[in-house]
Amino acid sequence: MSKQNIGVIGLAVMGENLVLNIESRGYSVAVYNRTAQKTANFINSKAKNKNIVGTYSFKELVDSLEKPRKIMLMVKAGKPVDDNINCLLPLLDKGDLIIDGGNSFFKDTIRRYQELESKGINYIGTGVSGGEEGALKGPAIMPGGKIEAYKMVENIFKDIAAKAEDNVPCVDWIGPDGAGHFVKMVHNGIEYGDMQLIGECVWTLKNVLGLSSDKISDIIGSWNSQADVLRSYLIEITAEGLKEKEKSSGKYLVDRTADITRMKGTGTWTIQSALELLIPVPTIAAAVFSREMSQDKNLRLNISSKMKMDFENQPPSDIKVEDFIEMAHDALYIAKISSYAQGFALLTAASDFYKFNLNLAEIARGWRAGCIVRAQFLNEITRQYLNNPDVENLILLPEFSNFICKNLHKLAKFISIAHRFGVPVLAMSGSYDYILQLLSAVMISAQVAAQQRDYFGAHGYFKLEDDSPKILKDADGKQIEFHTEWMLPDRPEIEI
Repeated sequence: MSKQNIGVIGLAVMGENLVLNIESRGYSVAVYNRTAQKTANFINSKAKNKNIVGTYSFKELVDSLEKPRKIMLMVKAGKPVDDNINCLLPLLDKGDLIIDGGNSFFKDTIRRYQELESKGINYIGTGVSGGEEGALKGPAIMPGGKIEAYKMVENIFKDIAAKAEDNVPCVDWIGPDGAGHFVKMVHNGIEYGDMQLIGECVWTLKNVLGLSSDKISDIIGSWNSQADVLRSYLIEITAEGLKEKEKSSGKYLVDRTADITRMKGTGTWTIQSALELLIPVPTIAAAVFSREMSQDKNLRLNISSKMKMDFENQPPSDIKVEDFIEMAHDALYIAKISSYAQGFALLTAASDFYKFNLNLAEIARGWRAGCIVRAQFLNEITRQYLNNPDVENLILLPEFSNFICKNLHKLAKFISIAHRFGVPVLAMSGSYDYILQLLSAVMISAQVAAQQRDYFGAHGYFKLEDDSPKILKDADGKQIEFHTEWMLPDRPEIEI
């Protein structure tokens, strides 16, 4: 009996669709699910008459595969991944490959990689983005591990991956051990930011202009034209969703949808990693915090019923509707640039700290199709990074810095008008203030905080050069640290 090319464990929607995708590209697949009935149902329905074999034990799965064996886990992150690995290990030979295609935390992937490497088993932590549709038709794939292990499945991955407009597959080896899952984590963090920014834009258009959901759908939909800088999957589905009507009432479904957004953890992991690496990601953090606030529905109902505020409720007389729509468009684009700049700054820091050696241009290239953040904007990021691979921050890339310099005032005014109408725009504000802080040669708030810390805790501070925003250094180029003896009447300043 012939052996199968690859095995897949886990037949939830993503797993099933990925299996169908792989088989449709000419590969044979063996599948296993811990619930036998799930396997049987899949084999007798969606997989019927296809080159897909159902197995009902780990041993049967392993025995059905050609060597070296390649097994992809499509199971929930955390303990289920470890449990499946532990069940597979006694059955595998050295040189076999396990692929974790779930949203695993990258530090868990590093640990698993090291443990399996010591046993001679190859391991690839692989980010897979695109949801149900992407899994079936072509996702963006972000594999991390030994490049030799990636080569074992490179052809399969390139065949099943989404293809960008230039027909380049949206997959490439990301880097060692946990690099693939780290990049997928940051992708999801950027996704959180994108979703929140669009949501704040819709909320502001609704409150300021008093537009119905279908009218806002028309506006958002127009931003998805071929030449528009905002053209993207999230803009597309937002426009589609806003015009959908509830079947029972005929009302717009978005207006009937409960204002509670759940999450699975990757956004929180992104913030945690940013804190550890000392990289500010205010837009992504605002998106996560907004999701958390959305879940406090009872608290919001209670407080909003007891505290009535007099916000404006008529379209502003100082601006035309067409001008405000244009302002919203450009404000969203700048906020999006800022959000991506934060995400790519985090990738840069992790690349250095974890020795991932990430190629930012290739990462942007790999997100151009298949994944949730796919957007025309990523073509420009790719081009800009190819021309300026060592740029300090994405907002310094010429295409973006020029637009920001000309239009940043629009984001400021958009935020101001949103606040006048009682619309919280945490992510928009985070994007704006991130740019403002980068533009600040001297951050006075940091000067005050540094002095406060030295006053109450003798933590020390640095000084600026005379008539210069640069840090004072000694002859060897080292920053000089000072402490003021605040409790003494003459308050001497001491080098420390």
